[in-house]
Amino acid sequence: MPGCRSEGVRQMSKSIEKGERGYRRITIVGDGPALVEGPVELVREDGTTVRSDRFLVAVCLCRRSKIFPLCDSSHRTLARRATE
Repeated sequence: MPGCRSEGVRQMSKSIEKGERGYRRITIVGDGPALVEGPVELVREDGTTVRSDRFLVAVCLCRRSKIFPLCDSSHRTLARRATE
């Protein structure tokens, strides 16, 4: 289904899985971000890019991050509210 979150993650993983150093490892954290071994370049829907030279980059999957597409741990607050 176009536009669904899992399709976007699938496309993202295909676009960064092969880089200059070979395969990139992407770890999906339950109720959290996708952890991508860096460095990475993320391409947003509008075509702008976000680059990170960090060795591990947290990519937001909940879309609530104030620094989207990077994770700022906003998912943690939402998880706490749901359990209260």
